[in-house]
Amino acid sequence: MTQKELHNQRLMQEAERAVMHMHTRRHFLKESAMGLGALALGSFLGSCGNSIPGNNVVFDPAHPLMPKLPPFPGNAKSVIYLHMAGAPSQLELFDYKPELMKMDGQDCPKSLLEGKRFAFIRGVPKMMGPQAKFAQYGQSGAWVSEHMPHLSTIVDELSFLKAVTTDQFNHAPAQLLVHTGSPRMGRPSLGSWVTYGLGTENQNLPGFVVLTSGGKTPDAGKSVWGSGFLPSVYQGVQCRSEGSPVLFMNDPDGMNRDLRKESIDAINEVNQQEYAEYKDPEILSRISQYEMAYKMQISAPEVMNINNEPAYIHEMYGTKPGHACFANNVLLARKLVEKGVRFVQLFDWGWDSHGSDASLAIDIGFINKCREVDKCITALILDLKQRGLLEETLVVWGGEFGRTPMMENREGKKMPFKGRDHHTEAFTIWMAGAGIKKGFCYGETDEIGYSAISGKVEPFDIQATILNQLGFDHEKFTYQFQGRPFRLTDTRGKVIEDVLA
Repeated sequence: MTQKELHNQRLMQEAERAVMHMHTRRHFLKESAMGLGALALGSFLGSCGNSIPGNNVVFDPAHPLMPKLPPFPGNAKSVIYLHMAGAPSQLELFDYKPELMKMDGQDCPKSLLEGKRFAFIRGVPKMMGPQAKFAQYGQSGAWVSEHMPHLSTIVDELSFLKAVTTDQFNHAPAQLLVHTGSPRMGRPSLGSWVTYGLGTENQNLPGFVVLTSGGKTPDAGKSVWGSGFLPSVYQGVQCRSEGSPVLFMNDPDGMNRDLRKESIDAINEVNQQEYAEYKDPEILSRISQYEMAYKMQISAPEVMNINNEPAYIHEMYGTKPGHACFANNVLLARKLVEKGVRFVQLFDWGWDSHGSDASLAIDIGFINKCREVDKCITALILDLKQRGLLEETLVVWGGEFGRTPMMENREGKKMPFKGRDHHTEAFTIWMAGAGIKKGFCYGETDEIGYSAISGKVEPFDIQATILNQLGFDHEKFTYQFQGRPFRLTDTRGKVIEDVLA
């Protein structure tokens, strides 16, 4: 048989197989068995739908970030969440405990240790009094330490939650719980829920922006701003305060903007064809993301540039143009909400005050971290207020848990510097703006700051309150996934009515 005849024979065999594939039940069942099973499983789990009675959110995959109205009028249009990753000590900032000072250097009572779990404390540690001086400020008389001299001047704008608790004593699970409502990965973050429910007022910028400082990302990684089972268009977009705000934003060498647009159009044409065949809404979200990236090439550099801010603003915030720092990120947060970004999440790493070295010492590194954030956070509240934005911007500050009243003694050994271990039973978070009471303290801890004795709240309660201020009932704001409606607060949480104006 010649080469030509062999080639023709192979073509005929391929044609016969194609006919069999199209017309015989055996081939049909063989090739489609997994597909049919997947269809049945998808129908059973309900993993692709979101038609839930009482949930007013309509997801348009072709325009996922279009602005939407909440179910009821909310005070807040946007949120700035300032997370001090590592957990700042409430005992050196806002929870004044003079009785604890009287116990300084004494052995920790057994009652504080029996049946308790700590991240590092072993044996019997020493008690440690507050490593700061406190005074009362404002008409509210709020106690603030000397480590926050600027913030002490605006306490009458803040509501302090003094009795926040958690059930997670390791950083990553505790951070996930605060921001996703679960200590395990896979759930959407608070910012993702907000942008899913409200979209964004600026179609040239992401609805959810993340800014990090301190040299590292949070212990839980990027999962704390991930979209989980929500469409990926709602995940946080991490931007930078130095260099290009987003990596790979600039056109490659040899490619101008017109050519870039033609490339994106060609890619999205392929995506449109794929959507026409498979009807997967995630494909439309992908198209939207490509278009957003193209728009951001013009909008993001302008918004993320703080150099054009007046000199008094730089002095007010203590910013350092051209450098990566928390102060720059705080100023960027104001610029972003001013431009219609819905949710801005700031993470500042370095607050894990164990006392293992000078940078993590409660009387050295911790004080330095306070100096880095005190002035710019105060400036943020004042700047939002002077621009008329504080009434519609909810500002939240806090960490993932608190610190112990006793000194850390890792593995039963004295630490080289003064430090406190992770503590789940009491820490402080404060909120401001957008219908939150001014100059108010809610909740109380015992005389040494060990346990909450009144006004106890959990991360779920704070999440419910944030959603409430945005116009959502946290129990009805759901997304259908794996056969049941999921919500940010899962099966718990209540709005903290006492802190609402």
